[in-house]
Amino acid sequence: MNKDEIKALFDQQAEGYDQQWSHMAPINDGLYFFLGSIFADLPPESDILCIGAGTGKELLYLGERFPNWTFTVIEPSAKMLTVCKNSLQQAGMSDRCYFHEGYLETLPQRTQHDGATSFLVSQFILNPDDRSAFFREIAGRLKPESVMVSTDLAADTSAPEYEKLLSLWLTVMANAKVSEDMINRVKTAYNTDVAVIPAKQIGEIISAGGFEHPVQFYQAGLIHGFYAVRGRDC
Repeated sequence: MNKDEIKALFDQQAEGYDQQWSHMAPINDGLYFFLGSIFADLPPESDILCIGAGTGKELLYLGERFPNWTFTVIEPSAKMLTVCKNSLQQAGMSDRCYFHEGYLETLPQRTQHDGATSFLVSQFILNPDDRSAFFREIAGRLKPESVMVSTDLAADTSAPEYEKLLSLWLTVMANAKVSEDMINRVKTAYNTDVAVIPAKQIGEIISAGGFEHPVQFYQAGLIHGFYAVRGRDC
């Protein structure tokens, strides 16, 4: 998918997005459980770059966990960003946020950030070199030795167990038994529209983007989470 198609997809889903995926909350909760420890050594008044923030779930968690933090919120879908703004306003957090509708490369260079999150974003960048360039863009906006947390779908699609893992993953997402036809359609989509690759390769792509020794700290189904420190010479 190109960038306009991605924006259109999430514009369509925005209004009911949280309700649609509410049954997946245990996966998000498990991921967020680690964030406090990963970010624990950041300064008390850090500014965090949140890329592809969606409806703002991680912002709500981090904002409560670190009450003196501020956030730079990036989201290309106008409708998703509206939902995000409303959620943060209801939580009393909107005055701690700078909102930018668009992609990372269009964000004005306001400051260097203390940390970053990028959840289920880089998987839409199909070319590995472009994907590394995305992480290098993040690294260039961070202070030296800042921490980034990134998640993406990952799997070895050539492995014999992939079919069973994919079937399980789709059953969890659909909250119901899925047909063979649905499995085949999603398999095709994961081959053409989403860069589902082995987790080891994602770590290599992050490293090529200017981060040191990415650590895979989380997996739930196809979702894999990494954290990494921005290199000194990036």
